[in-house]
Amino acid sequence: MERGAATVFVVGMSIVLLVCAGLVVDGGMGIAARMRVADDAEQASRVAADSINLELLRETGEIAINPALARQRAESYLMDRGYSPGRFEVLPASDQSVRVEVRGTSETYLLKLIGINSYEVAARATSSPQTGPEGES
Repeated sequence: MERGAATVFVVGMSIVLLVCAGLVVDGGMGIAARMRVADDAEQASRVAADSINLELLRETGEIAINPALARQRAESYLMDRGYSPGRFEVLPASDQSVRVEVRGTSETYLLKLIGINSYEVAARATSSPQTGPEGES
């Protein structure tokens, strides 16, 4: 009777340890995927914030973002990085800033054994055009 209990205990502990290893490995992969998505969102928002309305700047000296150009440039950047159109959103937060939201997927390796094949990661970033010499805004 005790041998059977020890076998059940060992099998149970093996499953628990495998799930823990899956959380460590796949969790680390998820963190890396989240960082990659965050980097892409930040870079896309910077590209968009660099889309200045030149006509307004020449006429009034005021710096404002051209929303259509900002959207086009950010979308182009993200599509070049491999995101499909439904996986990101470019939103002019104002004429002085742009917000980009990006969603990605982190594939699992060990957690597939218990039916978790992937999970979503997401990030958002907001950028504004730099209006002064380097270091000032």
